[in-house]
Amino acid sequence: MTLELINVWYIVAAALFVFGLKQLSSPATAVRGNLLSALGMLIAIVVTLFSREIMEFRWILVAAAVGATIGAVAAQRVAMTAMPEMVALFNGSGGVASLLVGWSALYNTGNSTFTVITILLSILIGGVTFSGSIVAWGKLSEVMTSRAVVFGAQRFVNGLILGALVACGIVFCMEPGLQSPYLYAVVGLSFLFGVMAVMPIGGADMPVVISLLNSYSGLAACAAGFAINNNILIVAGSLVGAAGIILTNIMCKAMNRSLANVLFSGFGAVKTATKVEGEVKPINTEDAYLILEAASSVTFVPGYGMAVAQAQHVVRELGDILENNGAEVSFAIHPVAGRMPGHMNVLLAEANVSYDQLVEMDDINPRIGNIDVAVVIGANDVVNPAAREDENSPIYGMPIINVDHARTVFVLKRSMASGFSGVDNPLFFGENTRMLFGDAKASISGVIGEFKG
Repeated sequence: MTLELINVWYIVAAALFVFGLKQLSSPATAVRGNLLSALGMLIAIVVTLFSREIMEFRWILVAAAVGATIGAVAAQRVAMTAMPEMVALFNGSGGVASLLVGWSALYNTGNSTFTVITILLSILIGGVTFSGSIVAWGKLSEVMTSRAVVFGAQRFVNGLILGALVACGIVFCMEPGLQSPYLYAVVGLSFLFGVMAVMPIGGADMPVVISLLNSYSGLAACAAGFAINNNILIVAGSLVGAAGIILTNIMCKAMNRSLANVLFSGFGAVKTATKVEGEVKPINTEDAYLILEAASSVTFVPGYGMAVAQAQHVVRELGDILENNGAEVSFAIHPVAGRMPGHMNVLLAEANVSYDQLVEMDDINPRIGNIDVAVVIGANDVVNPAAREDENSPIYGMPIINVDHARTVFVLKRSMASGFSGVDNPLFFGENTRMLFGDAKASISGVIGEFKG
């Protein structure tokens, strides 16, 4: 293939990336946007493989078959509750792939200073992304503690690691080579820095970390594109990096965190929240039915517990029943509900909940005082009044959905256990709060049974 024809196909792929990314901004077009982006990536890969004699095609086909099989099996078997962990692993895979691409560019002779710098960046950012994503996966899957892991001299140690990375990187750029000990030092230190950067971040802040690591994987790919002089890799990496940074900024605002705090691991520090005590008012499905049957407006507030219980389908069914009963039904979505950006949107879309019923936090809060019943399904931190009232709380200052202002609040939980942040929730003891204990899917099904009975 001629260089001109290659670039034409790369432009087509880049256009598909842009249009696909645009359509991902709306739940109504997200599926089509994902397909367009995937098609663009397929074109980019095929054109690259046909335009360069990289290796024998039989090995390319074997690798493609293995990768496609792994991806298809993982996509079919992964539970919606495990989707954040899979996203973390995807980010890590992208990071280590960029690291290896940058490393392989060292086999080229006569690399310019600029190319060596981009090789260094792809290795450094890729290594940080890989190890940081593995730690994020561990926290999300609870293989390791989800709490912030901090120690007294942590920032000082991180500063030393970062300084050593910069020093080794400079020496490597002055004397690049596959046998350079500074190359291996950069790889090792980047892995270590990724671990140290994510360890002090608590589980409740994981949505920010996921979006930030996604941005890192894009930046690493962009640097790898410069290292091997591949235009479409530069474009794709830039799009992912920019989109990830924008999403990170949105997540930061939703959690009242600054981007500087995220970049320098300045948040997630351990605080001791005020101990919450009070009298819990439990309710059963029969009483919940009577209250909902008389309600003229109901807002569902989903959280990670809904994902665990796989309750999204029965929640949609109950919403339909309430609408047929004359109630106005909405679904209030907090930007960081769940364990990754858009987690609740994906679940509700899977259950075919109408997009028109989804309401963002800033839109629901001004009118939540007029809502008859707010049904909290497995959410905790995103509805915790301690974020407004307790200055000692780790989540203090985080914008929340003010469900405690509704006339009546149902909280569906298995127990009184705290959320992912480990912070007690005074909402559970509110005068207008009723606790419906048990599996969320079973509880909602019980209420539906009362309506049908």
